[in-house]
Formats: sequence, C-alpha cells, structure tokens
Amino acid sequence: MSSPNNSISATLSRTTPVLQLRVWELIAIGVGIFMVILLVIAMCLSFRKKKKTMKGFDNTSLAEIPIVSKEINVDRVDAQSLRDSEAPFKPVHDKYTQMKGAGHLAESRSVDVDAFSQCSSVYNIEKAGSSYSEDYSYSSSGPARKGSSPYAYSASPLVGLPELSHLGWGHWFTLRDLEGATNRFAKSNVLGEGGYGVVYKGQLVNGTEIAVKKILNNVGQAEKEFRVEVEAIGHVRHKNLVRLLGYCVEGIHRMLVYEYVNNGNLEQWLHGVNQHGVLSWENRMKILLGTAKALAYLHEAIDPKVVHRDIKSSNILIDDEFNSKVSDFGLAKLLNSDKSHINTRVMGTYGYVAPEYANSGMLNEKSDIYSFGVVLLECVTARDPVDYSKPADEVNLIEWLKMMVTNKRAEEVVDPNLEVKPPKRALKRAILVGFKCVDPDADKRPKMSHVVQMLEAVQNAYYQDQRKLSLVGSMDIESQQSLEETSNSADA
Repeated sequence: MSSPNNSISATLSRTTPVLQLRVWELIAIGVGIFMVILLVIAMCLSFRKKKKTMKGFDNTSLAEIPIVSKEINVDRVDAQSLRDSEAPFKPVHDKYTQMKGAGHLAESRSVDVDAFSQCSSVYNIEKAGSSYSEDYSYSSSGPARKGSSPYAYSASPLVGLPELSHLGWGHWFTLRDLEGATNRFAKSNVLGEGGYGVVYKGQLVNGTEIAVKKILNNVGQAEKEFRVEVEAIGHVRHKNLVRLLGYCVEGIHRMLVYEYVNNGNLEQWLHGVNQHGVLSWENRMKILLGTAKALAYLHEAIDPKVVHRDIKSSNILIDDEFNSKVSDFGLAKLLNSDKSHINTRVMGTYGYVAPEYANSGMLNEKSDIYSFGVVLLECVTARDPVDYSKPADEVNLIEWLKMMVTNKRAEEVVDPNLEVKPPKRALKRAILVGFKCVDPDADKRPKMSHVVQMLEAVQNAYYQDQRKLSLVGSMDIESQQSLEETSNSADA
C-alpha cells in the first residue's frame, strides 16, 4: 500500500492536457497570476487615492484646507527675498497686462525652516497672492498702470515668521493661535456681527493687529461662506481690497483672518456712529474713488470676475489716511468671461440691491454698480437708502434726490453736517454719477472703469473751483488792503 505522500506526489506530477504541463506547474502559474492581479488592484487604489487628495477644496475632508485654483501661481515670500529681489510682482490674471506682454510672477527664493519653526502655525510666512495690483489709471481703452514700477510689493505683516502649512496659499492658523490673539474671543474684542458670523479684533505674537471673522456653524452655511470668501478674495491683491491673510479650519470651526483696518467703516462716519468727527467732502470723494477702483479691478481686470453682491457703506472700511478697503466677500460670486450673468438666489441688503436682480435673480457686475451708486448718493447726503422715519416722499433716497434735482434744489441735498460745502459744479457732477449708476436699465449703467473716470473728473472740478475761490479770496484781500492804504494816505 502506497503512502499518502506518494499519492499526492504522483497526483501533482501527473501530466495534464493543458500545454502538456504537470499539475504543480499549473498551480504555480495560477498563484503567480493571482498575485499579479492583487498587485495591480493595490496600485490602482493607491493611484485613485493620491489623485483624490490632489483635487480642490470640494473633495477635501473637513480637517483639510482649500487649495487655490490650479491656474493661480503662488510664490513664497520671505524677508530675504524681499530685500534681494527687485523684480516687481505682476498679476497672472490681469487681462490688460497680459495684452501688453506681461509675464508670470517673478520667482522668489524660499527660506529653510528649522525644527523650531514647526511648533506653532502662528509663526507662518505668508505666501504672496498671485494677483497683486496696487492701483489703476483709466483711459478710454480701459485700465492702465500708473508709473514705471506700479507693482512695488510692501512687506507682509507676517514676514519673518516661519511657516507651518505647505498647502499652497496663505497662512494656516490653528484654533489655539486665534484664541490667543483674541483673548479667547472675548466680547470686548468684538468689532461687528452679521448674519453669518462675528468679527473679532486680535493681535499676533509679533504685534500685528488682525481681524478674525468667526463664521457661524449654520448647517453647512459656514463651510459654504468659507469657500466663497477664500475663492473670491484669497488670491487677489489691491490696495482698496481688505487683505485676507489666512484661515483656520479645525473641527467645526471655520475662521478667516484679515488685516485690521483701524478707522471704522463708511456707515459709521456718515451716520454719526463714529465719534471722530465729520468726513470732509475731499475724504468722501477719496473713499468713493478708491472703492470704484477696487470694483473696477474685480469686474474688469481678473478672470473669472468677482461680483461682490453686498456693496454697502458698512462694508467699506477706512484706514488712517482715509483710503477705502472693500470687505466682506461672503456673498460674492465668480463670473466667467464667457457668461453675461448667472441666476442665483437673491441676497444682499435692502435698499442697495439692484431692481433687476431683486426681481429675477439674474446677477452680474451691473448689480454691484447699482449698489455703488446708492453708496455714492448716501455719501453725498448722509441719508440711509431707505428711511421710514422720513416723510413719505423722502423715504426712498433715490426718488427723493430725483425730485429735488428736478425742482432745482440740488444744493439742499448735501449733508448738513459738512462744515465746508462742495462747490455747485462738483456737487451736481457727483449726483449725476450716482444717477447713472442707479439707472433702472442695467444696460445703461456705466462700467466701473468709466465710473472711476467720472469721479476723477468730479475731483478735478472740485480742486479747480477751490483754486478759483482761493484766488478770488486773495484778490479781495489785496484790494481791501489797497483801499485801506489809500484811505490812510488821504487822512494823512
């Protein structure tokens, strides 16, 4: 009787009809094929996982941070590169500069980060946004740069602090960083509150003052507004846009960190909330012109264009030199150049919303232009767009102004608190610009670049009239002195 081992050996050694191979050879080939299949499957899964992690913010987990559009080049900026590199920054998406042959951003050298720098994200080095624009001058052909070196880059308030996040844009602050900066989000540090969050004043360990927008966790609304604001303003730079320095994404917390603008907002100055005094006519025009330049940049100089959707006096911040800073991009929409408008839910502030947008939900940059026109007229009169405490024919600011101008009483509409009233010509031109912006027919409203031109003409008219008045005043003084001298000689 043969042993079991001999029986198994004989079975395995038996020749099969398949290619005249023995049984053990077929088994070995099958095992090899199975192993290859497992290896291929593992490689496919690994590739898909890697590809998924490389996608944008929409596919990241809540613990991760959004990465800006692939079209946007992001360079790292540090103190050494700011000293060594004289090449100015140029906006990647600036249509007008690209037409003139402008290239991509100049590369700047990165700094090595030692082990100590990894201990806290409060020591981040800022990555410069890819689209940086200081200012525009306007001609009939559209925006054009001023001067030979319009892109001189000012040092970031966070330059010199080591970096933690390597995810592609801005600073990644931890919750602990921002709790320390705001004294654990103390009520005494609250700068303002809105429907989507609370803004706190804070101070980083290097002394930089910041504004922290803590977005309320309203069933996904926090995530949505966070994405919108980062997408709309995170990668652009303009001196009349409030600067987004970074963000915090930790658990359910969504926070945005902005530069701190220390002189209140336009609404506070116009309606007496700010106790520092009354805005002069010159400063009102300066604020309006800066705001118009910021909107012209968002509408005409970048692609996709940004429609703010909530332009109002409280969203126009003011610095010490009375430069305006447009803020709060939580309702903003991006509009590609191949689209004339988008249909969206009507959002905004009553009194500032364009009628065609309110009626149909059709949104484009013309809606922002209408809102800007309301702000301009509010700036001239220091009246709310809609004020039910006024008589019935004065409730609506625009309708009241039209009535006053028709009755040739335009000089009576100017803010009564202004110590020095503007000359008639400058006042009438300013009101006319406002009326053009709030034209009921959206197609008849001017582009923001044209609004900038018109406001510059208003400023020029004002300064010309002021020079004439000063000249007339000096002539009157000279004539009076001459008369006095003549009288004195006659008495003698």
